[in-house]
Amino acid sequence: MLTAAVLGLSPVQAQEKVTLVLNWVPTADHAAYYWAKQQGLYQKAGIDLSIDVGRGSALSAQRVGSGGAAFGISDLATSLVAKGKGADLIAVMVVYANSPQGFYWLKSSGITGPKDFSGRRIGNPPGDAARIMWPAFAKAAGIDPASVTFVNITPQAKNAALKGRTVDIISDFFNEHDTKVIEMGDDLVHLPWKQVGINPYGNAIIVNGAFLQAKPAVVESFVKISQAAFAQCVADFAPCLKALTEGVSGLDEATQLRQWERIKWLMTDGFTTEKGLGWIDAARLKSDYDLVQTYIGLDKPFDPATAFTTKFLDPSVKMDASKVKN
Repeated sequence: MLTAAVLGLSPVQAQEKVTLVLNWVPTADHAAYYWAKQQGLYQKAGIDLSIDVGRGSALSAQRVGSGGAAFGISDLATSLVAKGKGADLIAVMVVYANSPQGFYWLKSSGITGPKDFSGRRIGNPPGDAARIMWPAFAKAAGIDPASVTFVNITPQAKNAALKGRTVDIISDFFNEHDTKVIEMGDDLVHLPWKQVGINPYGNAIIVNGAFLQAKPAVVESFVKISQAAFAQCVADFAPCLKALTEGVSGLDEATQLRQWERIKWLMTDGFTTEKGLGWIDAARLKSDYDLVQTYIGLDKPFDPATAFTTKFLDPSVKMDASKVKN
């Protein structure tokens, strides 16, 4: 059910053309935007929304930070790296309270853990958040960041590349875990990044800073509608899945349902269940900033408090942990 705060939003005077650039191709974690758009919620608030396919968090952060799109979806740590390079962006809602990042390999490859990554080939796209954050993972795992070779592959080719041994390791989000288990069975090994102590915030909604300054009412409407849409999808994913598959061709419903169960876990922590769905905690964001600064470096250090705001979130809309499977 949509909240009164969303239903009562005042539309801007004219339809504002706004672009949301995704982090990758549309999947279950983007269903909320497609559902809200299909229901006409953005339009009723005066937002003429276009959703653009993305090519990685680094590129979506770059596009939003340069003013090429008003809104984007980007891994939050990757957004901090971009902001350190001068990108004008602000996070307004976190989607993944837990990091979805993980590495996958086959037991039959002889790899037993990160110490065996040296000299191996890791397959992922060049704009992938895992590649941006690789130095942090490598140093936390105690290996030389320069000791591996990255191979450029598309997200859709990751599983085939691993099974065909074109690469030794792939990075991927936890969303896709079930598909890999189905395809590779007991030979599959999964290492979540948090097992080596790396658990920064994951995907977040970011907005161009200049756009926020010029049109805060549009930003408020977009954030509140999107937040409520995610809550609706948590409560009942069926209409959201329908909107997604009607808006995006080629998606398998069973796969998206499995992904959504993983995504709900990624969305859940003490802040999203108590403070509000999508809540960004200042202390945790500061820890992510310190991680980026220590292991990756920032061209232009900044106050991490300027990298986010929670003022547009409705605190009455909370993540429902009862809907999350253990």
